[in-house]
Amino acid sequence: MADEGLFLLLHEMVTGVYKSAEQVEVENGRCITKLENMGFRVGQGLIERFTKDTARFKDELDIIKFICKDFWTTVFKKQIDNLRTNHQGIYVLQDNKFLLLTQMSSGKQYLDHAPKYLAFTCGLSNLGIKSTVTAEVSAMPACKFQVIIQKM
Repeated sequence: MADEGLFLLLHEMVTGVYKSAEQVEVENGRCITKLENMGFRVGQGLIERFTKDTARFKDELDIIKFICKDFWTTVFKKQIDNLRTNHQGIYVLQDNKFLLLTQMSSGKQYLDHAPKYLAFTCGLSNLGIKSTVTAEVSAMPACKFQVIIQKM
């Protein structure tokens, strides 16, 4: 699933979104929102395909574990390196060698560009729980995704 060509295409897509925004002077936040929406649509299709033969999840922790193990392995060829939770609806998923960032240089000058490539991944959450996903990069190519479950 995680074909090198697909990830190169993703990088081109991110670059294209930002270049088209520069031409019409669109703010940075709208680009990130557009990429997150694309990620959400792609994630929805992937999740439907991956979970069609699995049993229903018992709770949100089972869903997060599925993302960390099965989903991440299928899409990014490895499991999440670390999962932390406060058991109150906040989960932090850490990937020390995130595939979308490993092809970028690890220099500090690229830290500003890294969030562009994480916005798409933040949209990949669609497993029947209402949540907000944010990402941060403090050192390339490691990143952390924070999933905040919104209680009904």
